[in-house]
Amino acid sequence: MDKDVHINEIFRTVSSLPPGELAAFLAVAEHGGFRAAARTLEQSASAMSHAVAGLERRLKVKLFHRSTRNVSLTEAGRRLVGRLLPAIKEIGLAVEELEGLSSGPAGLLRINSDANAAEQVLVPLLVSFMKAQPAIRFEIVSDTKLVDIAEGGFDCGVRLAELVPDNMVAVPIGPEQQHIVVASPAYLDSAPKLATPSDIARHRCVQLRLPGGSIYRWEFQRRGETVVIESPGNLVVDHSRLLLAAARTGYGLAYVTKWMAGDSLRDGALVQVLAEWTPTYPGLCLYYPRHRHPGAGMRAFVTFLRAER
Repeated sequence: MDKDVHINEIFRTVSSLPPGELAAFLAVAEHGGFRAAARTLEQSASAMSHAVAGLERRLKVKLFHRSTRNVSLTEAGRRLVGRLLPAIKEIGLAVEELEGLSSGPAGLLRINSDANAAEQVLVPLLVSFMKAQPAIRFEIVSDTKLVDIAEGGFDCGVRLAELVPDNMVAVPIGPEQQHIVVASPAYLDSAPKLATPSDIARHRCVQLRLPGGSIYRWEFQRRGETVVIESPGNLVVDHSRLLLAAARTGYGLAYVTKWMAGDSLRDGALVQVLAEWTPTYPGLCLYYPRHRHPGAGMRAFVTFLRAER
């Protein structure tokens, strides 16, 4: 039998298939795995696997390549998704339009974010948004690592613009960012001269160890010149707030965001140095998969964020 004829017969059969099996198939295809799809549909991974296997038996075709580490669509699976998604999206839009006649958007949005980003920008925006949309609930899961939001069952993520993958829709939120060098007045009174980044080599610095194990390097820029410094120092911490605490005690220099150091700069506990070498850069973005059709709640939130810029 011709391959295209066989595929077309499968499509004609779809109308008689159990909706649960189709939903499981589309969820696994979208999220790239059974566990992530199961979290989205609030089912067990085993149930999702049985549903997809049942669909494959009915259609008499393999829809996924499976291994211990990866799940990917077969050619038949890709073609089935291509046929189903436009119809599913239209159904979703029709239902949302009807729901919108009597009530606003509702439901849960799960967001993966760096803890500092959530505290700095995200939480204030959520609080403001929820005043206008009280039926929408949020769950923030903080993570220092950049995670696969689809695999993790998240609706969206929040990270610096430079870290957002190219296959995502990115919505800028909050102000521009700025990393600055700070120290206590007491430390600077007796410390060596500090006029350029190269002078840092003669100073004590609080170092930040990244989740992967490397030490965060300090980056400076002025008039098109970029300088990257491996800061010296005997004190290493694993959280940026500890950088600030060590600098306040007078240990030495710390490289932190200006937002984080704001209170300490205002009360005089810390002083900014090398200001002309630390320009602003693009800030945070909320992002979500480009291929995903966002629900009414997500669309309302994105519209709100764009209006806040």
